[in-house]
Amino acid sequence: MTDAKTKAYNRLSIGLHWLTVLLFVAVYSTIELRELFPKGSDLRSAMKWWHASLGLSIFAVAGLRLVVRLFARPRSPGETPAWQRALSRVTHFALYLLMIALPLIGWLMLSADGKPIPLFGIGLPPLIAPSESLAEQLEELHGTIGTLGYWLIGLHATAALFHHYVLRDATLSRMLPART
Repeated sequence: MTDAKTKAYNRLSIGLHWLTVLLFVAVYSTIELRELFPKGSDLRSAMKWWHASLGLSIFAVAGLRLVVRLFARPRSPGETPAWQRALSRVTHFALYLLMIALPLIGWLMLSADGKPIPLFGIGLPPLIAPSESLAEQLEELHGTIGTLGYWLIGLHATAALFHHYVLRDATLSRMLPART
């Protein structure tokens, strides 16, 4: 039997989860949509600005999520097999790593490229001195991790849907907003 703590996440955790989903959709959309506009155009620059600002927002939300997780993390239901709990922990660790590393690498990349670091109109300080070669390496790393992010997020969503539609357990519904 499971207690109330294993049935659902708290409202703040649920809200932060879905905010993160929306931010990821926006971040990935802006970087893909920028390709529709010519290099040097205002719209392409706007897409890159939004990508950076929203990406840094993910970094901030990830920090808040980690704090909330320390104080309000429900346990997995007892009937969940140990291998699934272990895989879930590894996947969540990788997702948090993605939410922290990708924005930081982006910040380092812009710093190394000597470009401003935008956060919705607030210019953040550079983390390192300009270096063209380092900027290129960081851009490649940022792109590679971003591509891995597609797969990791897809795996996470697929697992939630598998639990919901195939296993028919409460894994997905624990993270859905409560219905009145």
